[in-house]
This record gives sequence, structure tokens and C-alpha cells, in this order.
Amino acid sequence: MKKRSREPFVPDLTPMIDLIFLLLIFFLVSTVFKKEEWALLLNLPKAETGATKEANQKQLLVELSEEELALNGKRLDFTQMESELRLVSDKTTPVEVRIDKNVRYERIIKVFDLLKTQELFNLNLVTTKK
Repeated sequence: MKKRSREPFVPDLTPMIDLIFLLLIFFLVSTVFKKEEWALLLNLPKAETGATKEANQKQLLVELSEEELALNGKRLDFTQMESELRLVSDKTTPVEVRIDKNVRYERIIKVFDLLKTQELFNLNLVTTKK
């Protein structure tokens, strides 16, 4: 009589590898990559055209809502913002200003006055496209 040799049982891993790749693709596609460091959730006004941003240039990011103010993703009050703006050495630095469409005009003027006193005139007002 011939003796049967038993081969060890090895499960097929192909379906499991396929599943892992599908999950990996799903998570890569569904992940939201954060573009900017925004501190406030704003409802921006709409405009017909949108401006293109200059890449690889350092800029200041100012956000203004009805009750809050933020500079470069950090929530501040007006006195703290003034002291932070004094530290800006390059006065040609672009300042990107995001203002909620429901903000009172007085608050907007107060922010612009702060920027003007620090001689930061290179302003970009951010809107959403219609």
C-alpha cells in the first residue's frame, strides 16, 4: 500500500488582500485634506469671479465672524491681534481676509484700521464663487 503524504493546509489570501486594498482606496478617497488652518466657520459672501492664490508665498490669514476674530488659525481679540501684527516685519506680506457676510460693518472697519496702522496694505478679500 502506498502511503499518502499530507500537504499542509494553506488558506488562499487573495480575497483578503483584495479587501484590504479596497478599504485602503476607500479611506484615501473619502478623506478630506485640510487646505488651510481656519479657526472660524464662516458663511462667506458670493462673487461672480474668484481670485487665484499665489503659491509658496507666506501670508497672513485673518478671519472675522460676528463675535470672534482669528489670525493664522488662532483665535484672538483686537488687542492681541494688534500685538501680533506688530511682529510682522515684511509689510508687503499678503493678508487674506475672510469675513462672514453677516458681520457688522463697524467690526470690519476695526480690522481694516488695525491692518492700516501696521501698514499692511496688500489685502485679499476671500469670497465663494456663485
